Amino acid sequence: MTSGGPATARFAVVGNPGNRRVDLFADAVRAAGLPGPRVVPWADVLRDGGADFAPGEIVRLDSPGEDAHVDRLLRGTDDPTRVEGSARWYATFTSALRGLRGGRRLDDPDDLAVLFDKRRCHAVLAAAGVPVPASPTSGPGAPPVRGWDDVRALMREHRMPRLFVKLAHGSSASGVLAVESAGGGRIRATTSVELVPDGRLFNSLRIRRYTDERQIAAVVDALAPDGLHLERWLPKASQRGRAADLRVVVVDGRATHAVVRTSTSPLTNLHLGGRRGDLDEARAAVESAGARWTDVLTVCERAAACFPRTLCVGVDLLPAIGWRRAAVGEVNAFGDLLPRLTGLPGSGAEGRDTYAAQVTAALRRHGPTRAPGAHDPQRPDDPNDPRDADEPNVPHGTHHPLHPHDTRTGSAHAIA
Repeated sequence: MTSGGPATARFAVVGNPGNRRVDLFADAVRAAGLPGPRVVPWADVLRDGGADFAPGEIVRLDSPGEDAHVDRLLRGTDDPTRVEGSARWYATFTSALRGLRGGRRLDDPDDLAVLFDKRRCHAVLAAAGVPVPASPTSGPGAPPVRGWDDVRALMREHRMPRLFVKLAHGSSASGVLAVESAGGGRIRATTSVELVPDGRLFNSLRIRRYTDERQIAAVVDALAPDGLHLERWLPKASQRGRAADLRVVVVDGRATHAVVRTSTSPLTNLHLGGRRGDLDEARAAVESAGARWTDVLTVCERAAACFPRTLCVGVDLLPAIGWRRAAVGEVNAFGDLLPRLTGLPGSGAEGRDTYAAQVTAALRRHGPTRAPGAHDPQRPDDPNDPRDADEPNVPHGTHHPLHPHDTRTGSAHAIA
């Protein structure tokens, strides 16, 4: 590591000290031959109403999650497993963003305000021509969802017998229900939400299936004050008999890293029992269907382009049955936690993990391209790494090499 002279770029990170996200990014900064980043705790930002950065500091914002004290400051609850409180979390978080002053920012407060509101994010993507599931709650002019009766009415009005009910400001599948109705009044909701007898809601690592409409209504009615977003349930492609989607990380406009997530339930999140799939197999399925792998990546890049002032996002892509078409399900501001996964061939991030790729891109934007004595960081896969894609405490999967993808073309005609 260099000592850092006047021409040496310096990073600062707003995050939770000791969190794996902060540590992984700091490792990438030091591996680039730079001084370790200054860590500004979210707890201090929330307590003090902001923070100041030197004019030349390159400032990265990281997730405020996985810290009980910070969660209490954001949501006002003493139990981090509670589902309720996401509207207060959003208001507190966006207010804190406005209190960050100075520096060269890698994350734009206005972008983040949209990314953490699924209704606004969906509308921005749709207006840009990015393929997204149909939604009756997209944009500021959409009708509010005040409870289960409104959900039922919108299902009938928009002919959506199967849909996802999501917290407008939720993350990591918190408060998500996959709802499907059938003849004879039958209905089922698949979710990680646990409804306890006193009516409180808790996040659980076990998927539950509610078939009593009174229970489903109780869950939705309890979630509604925090704001709800509805989306048509698009049947997804499968891999080896399991529903499949993709998390694609886009850094500075370029799709650099990707994983396939598979599950036997509609929720593919790895902490809820999802598993890593085979990316080579997914690419082969796309191309066998007559589409192009480059178009898959281009859809994700088009979604990221809606947030040009934010260096990195994670895009959740929903491939349709048959793998020929796909839609964007989510764009995640902090969707880069894919430890030790190296970049896609042809992406410019070969041999680098998501954090090293961001350091390189940040220096390209805001600082010297290479610090004195720096080297290209190599982060090979480690099957013993206990961390996995953007989810806590999940065994690390095996990653397979990919064939290089071609130079990107314009519109994603086959996959959109």
